[in-house]
Amino acid sequence: MTLPRNCTFTEADWLALSPFWYPVAFSHEVTDQPVAARLLDERLVLFRTGDGAVSVARDLCLHRGAPLSSGRLENGELVCHYHGFRYNGCGQCVGIPAHPNAPIPAKLKLETYPAMERYGLIWTRLRDNGPSPFPEFHEWDDPNYLRVLPNSVDLAAAAGRQMEGFLDVSHFAFVHVASFGEVDNPEVPNYPVELTPAGFRADYVSTVSNYPVHLKHLNPPGFQWRRLFETWLPFTAKLTVFFPNDGRLHILNAASPVSARKTRVFVPICRNFDKDAPLQATLDFNHQVFAEDKEIVETQYPEDLPIDLQEEVHIRADKSSITYRQGLAKLGLGRLYTA
Repeated sequence: MTLPRNCTFTEADWLALSPFWYPVAFSHEVTDQPVAARLLDERLVLFRTGDGAVSVARDLCLHRGAPLSSGRLENGELVCHYHGFRYNGCGQCVGIPAHPNAPIPAKLKLETYPAMERYGLIWTRLRDNGPSPFPEFHEWDDPNYLRVLPNSVDLAAAAGRQMEGFLDVSHFAFVHVASFGEVDNPEVPNYPVELTPAGFRADYVSTVSNYPVHLKHLNPPGFQWRRLFETWLPFTAKLTVFFPNDGRLHILNAASPVSARKTRVFVPICRNFDKDAPLQATLDFNHQVFAEDKEIVETQYPEDLPIDLQEEVHIRADKSSITYRQGLAKLGLGRLYTA
C-alpha cells in the first residue's frame, strides 16, 4: 500500500484509519461537473456517471498527472482537460483522442474507491480490509422528520479533537454560554457509558436545556434533558436530544480528516417537531454552536489528541472522552495520534 504524497500521518495511523467510511462531499455538490475532495491526504475526484451513480477515484490522470477534477463530464465519462483521455465510472480509460483506433493499455485504469450516498452526503473509504461499520441515522429517511443540512465546518484542527469536543458535556456552561449553555448550571451528573461493536453509547441526563438562550423560558420547570451519544469510531457520532412532548432532535457529527490537522465536519440534522418553522433559525443556531467549538478546538495544545491517558488530567465528567481515547487506542493509533 502506497501512502499519499506528502502524507501528514504516520504509516501505522494511516493504515488504521483508511478502512473506515468518511463523508467527503454533499450530494448536491456533485452534479454535472467533477468535484475535488481530499481524505487522509489522498486527492480524490468525485463524479456522476450516466445513470446518476457517484464514482470516487484518485484525482490523477494516468497519462501525464493532470488533476481530473479540472476536467469535465461528457456522456457520463470523465474527460481529462489536458489531453482528453476519457474514463468511465469504473475508472477504466475508454478513449484516447490522439489515437482513437489504437488499443488502450490495460494499466490506464484509475485507482477507484467505493462510494455510498447517505444522509445527503457522499461517503467513501480508502482501503477495504473487510466489513466496516457504517453510521446509522435512520431518522433521516423517516417522513415524520424534518431534514436540515447545514454547511460543513472547516477546522484547522485534528478530527479527534473535534470529535472529543462534540462528546464533551462539561463545557456547555463555558463555551456555549451565548448559545444554549447555562453559566449557573455547570455541574455534570454522573452518566453511564456502554461499549458497542462500533464504539460506545453515553446516556447523559441533566437539567441543562437545549433551547437557545432567548427561548429558555420555554423550558418546563424541572424537566430532565436526556442527551444520548452514539459513536462509530473513529470520527462519527450521533447525538439524540429528547425534548418535551416527545420531541426528538438528531445530530450526526461526521468529522472527515482531510489531513492530520485539517478537518471538514458534516452535520446532517433532523427533528420531529417545529416542522413548519423557518429553517434559517436552525441553521443560524447550529452555526453559532459549532463556531463556539471551533474557537476552542483550533487552539488546543498539544494539537495531537493524547492516547496515553497519563498525559492529561481527567475528571469524572470525562467518561466519554476517556472511553473515546481508549477506543482509538484499540484501533491501533499511535500514542500521540490527533487526527
